Amino acid sequence: MWEIPMSGDARFSWEYDEGRARLLDLYQKGKDRQWDADKRIDWSIEVDPCNAFGVPDQASPLFGTVWWDKLGESGRKELRHHQASWQFSQFLHGEQGEAAPDLDAKFYSATQTMDEARHVETFKRFLLEKLDLVYPINDQLQKLLAETLTDSRWDMPYLGMQVLIEGLALAAFGVARDITTQPLPKQILTYVMQDEARHVAFGRMALRDYYKDLSAAELREREDFVIEGCHLMKDRIRQYEVWEHFGLPIPEIKQVLDGSKFMNMYQSFLFSRIVPCVKDIGLWGERVQRAYTDMGVIDMARQDLDALMRADEEQADRLDAERFAAEEEARRAEVDELIELERREEARS
Repeated sequence: MWEIPMSGDARFSWEYDEGRARLLDLYQKGKDRQWDADKRIDWSIEVDPCNAFGVPDQASPLFGTVWWDKLGESGRKELRHHQASWQFSQFLHGEQGEAAPDLDAKFYSATQTMDEARHVETFKRFLLEKLDLVYPINDQLQKLLAETLTDSRWDMPYLGMQVLIEGLALAAFGVARDITTQPLPKQILTYVMQDEARHVAFGRMALRDYYKDLSAAELREREDFVIEGCHLMKDRIRQYEVWEHFGLPIPEIKQVLDGSKFMNMYQSFLFSRIVPCVKDIGLWGERVQRAYTDMGVIDMARQDLDALMRADEEQADRLDAERFAAEEEARRAEVDELIELERREEARS
């Protein structure tokens, strides 16, 4: 159990007009898109814990290094198991934390609370039933959560959770969804991403409206928070806890990760949602741009965030259509087979 003191004011709103149409549209979509993880996901699918994602060995930053050879085949299987568990564990731990500044936001936040509960249920079930291994929360994620949730200003939890933590998570889900060859992780990530796309859109709208009226000093404070948070997120994805478990020397592993083309590409892609969102909400001062340039992710500012989010939602609808069409075809085939068997029995009699 991790307890942190919460600060800030409770907010009551006495304004009951129709409010901001786009936020209310998100609220309606959130209601329409509720789903049951027990029914929408096919939990009967078997998962090999040592190959949960089904990706080739070349996807590991250790592939081709002396450490890869030293692990041996059994060690590499165990490494894949721990890497999958670490990744889904951080997905699980990050699915918590919320605040709302006004009535429109409270409407939408009610649907998001249900979404997050469903995501926790889903990731927890996958970790416990399919991988049988859970990692503790990553130090960098825990630090960012603490800084986010203990700030008394209502917008800081939005900036930390909706933009930084969920923005990075959404991109990480997308990478895993697109490279996995295994059906169960693909279902889980695709359906969770459909919800997360709305969450990031919500934070983006709320903050963009609010930051228009902040002073230069207030914006600078938030830019400082973004820069520090992005550095924490960059370190978070390096899975140091996994390398330590296998007794690998962290200084040397850091050099391997720094020189890994796959890791650098992966790291860059993970900021595909954060960078354009930070730009869109108005935290785009020279220092933020310089920080993103130093991190090698400044080009992500050109991403079309609306198109990315729309694609995330559409992929879930396509997966449903494909899955349920296949299931319907299988049911028809089963019925046809039973009819044929009955016809043959009648012919014999």
